Amino acid sequence: MQYYSTRLLSLLISPAFLLITACGGGGDDVAPDAAPAHSDASALSTTAGTDLTARIAAATATAQSSTNACGPIHPFYWEIGDRNGKQASGSVNSSTSSMTISSTTSMSIASASKWLYGAYVAQKRSGMPSAADLPYLSMRSGYTNFGSCQTGQTVDSCLAYGSNGVVDASTVGEFDYGGGHMQKHASLMGMGAMNSKALATELMGQLGTDVKIGYGSPQLAGGVYTSSDVYARFLRKLLGGQLLMGGLLGQSPVCTNKLSCPSGTAVYAPIPPNESWHYSIAHWVEDDPVVGDGAFSSPGALGFYPWIDATRSYYGVLARSVPLGAFDSVQCGRLIRKAWATATAY
Repeated sequence: MQYYSTRLLSLLISPAFLLITACGGGGDDVAPDAAPAHSDASALSTTAGTDLTARIAAATATAQSSTNACGPIHPFYWEIGDRNGKQASGSVNSSTSSMTISSTTSMSIASASKWLYGAYVAQKRSGMPSAADLPYLSMRSGYTNFGSCQTGQTVDSCLAYGSNGVVDASTVGEFDYGGGHMQKHASLMGMGAMNSKALATELMGQLGTDVKIGYGSPQLAGGVYTSSDVYARFLRKLLGGQLLMGGLLGQSPVCTNKLSCPSGTAVYAPIPPNESWHYSIAHWVEDDPVVGDGAFSSPGALGFYPWIDATRSYYGVLARSVPLGAFDSVQCGRLIRKAWATATAY
């Protein structure tokens, strides 16, 4: 399966609905600014006395609603849990589609692949990515001409394909979302000769064989196929400390919205221009000062949306597979997350 570049996809939709694409990578060891305060974080902080039954009811009602941001994106699967396991979930069907998506449905997760690769690097670096790693993992390395990988390629043959491995000197040191950063980094990590099958084996060797993934193409930033069950297991391992990425959530955040960032620090981010998130080590921090709740996430272009809440207490997954589906999934997922935290349906 071919994965298209962020820039090409962004031409297909209005600025108000820019997607989180299947490309990725790059960043620095010093953030240009600190992550801003987020006004809605208090509403989303967990309350110890909140009844679990009320949380489940609120999240379920929100996911199943036909009148909120979740209504237009049925069908999908959703799940919320903590480090110990799943606490609530459901397959939400659509009146206009016969499709049912379950926890075991395998699909392309597109840019949700990035978090997996970042966690792999964290394991290899004993929880301390180097200053040399960070420009690639938070997307400021200058490798911003990436297009796609082909099914039969290796990491290095993909990097050599077209303009994938070409550095744009004008973007070095600036956040510019795309797949070339992680592709180049994987090559530098000695993974250049690996094809899709070898990549999956290599990552599972660090993440655990219970995090069962496959690659449709050898693209580190967007090539993974897996299920919600598997990704939820990965998120539980972050929360439980079994994977060292759990200690890196939100670390070294970089500014991403060129309309609100200091001049010369950001070029392109695939989120609506009226929102300003930060990018950490291979994952987003949803800390927009108006609508952000501080969640850590890695939305994929086709609508697969994994997250960990700002308190690092809960994880969630919203799974579906549609073109240009990322931000719609984010909007629905936010509501489910808020409903869970407040035990109130939205």
